[in-house]
Amino acid sequence: MSPWWGALSLGERFTARAHSSWGICPELDVSSFGGTPQEAEQSLREAVTAFLDECETLGTLEEVMEEAGFSKQDRGWTPREPVLAELLTTE
Repeated sequence: MSPWWGALSLGERFTARAHSSWGICPELDVSSFGGTPQEAEQSLREAVTAFLDECETLGTLEEVMEEAGFSKQDRGWTPREPVLAELLTTE
């Protein structure tokens, strides 16, 4: 069953160090951490859920999602499609 805000696909990126890991959801600029990558992933999912719940409570969900580049569809939110996607490297 989908959460109340509907279908939503978000990116997750994780970094691990000696005794901790952290993750970020770049589309919503939400991050969290844990002792292991698995704990960081669970913590990030909880943080994203809490963020979306709070946006709904405050009545700002639609505004936040549109600012993050999503558009409302029948069953959830659809991210904007990039015209070009590349990895930027510097010298």
